[in-house]
Amino acid sequence: MARGMVDLEVCTFNKAKGLIRQLVAEKGFPNDESALMQKLLWAFVELGEAADAFKKGDNWEVISEELIDTVFYILDFIGLVEKTQGVKIDVDQIFLDKWRRNMSRPERYGQKRGC
Repeated sequence: MARGMVDLEVCTFNKAKGLIRQLVAEKGFPNDESALMQKLLWAFVELGEAADAFKKGDNWEVISEELIDTVFYILDFIGLVEKTQGVKIDVDQIFLDKWRRNMSRPERYGQKRGC
């Protein structure tokens, strides 16, 4: 594989974050600190579109694509935080840490019993 190329067959959250940052830059989407809130709001909009598609009985491909749009905006937000706040956020590690923490919790944690 040529230097600088991304293996698109194997994609981690961190690689996806980089791909989203590339997309934002190349397509001219808002890319400064003032866009942070907009990124989060668009993630909510896309999640609502997924729920609406599910409610209407759309096929799973449509619903899944709307959910991926949500992931795009979340990764865009995280990448923009890195760019504007000078921090490094290892999304893969955070995901695994949160997964491990949740796996150690009791069955149906966070839900009222009997639901």
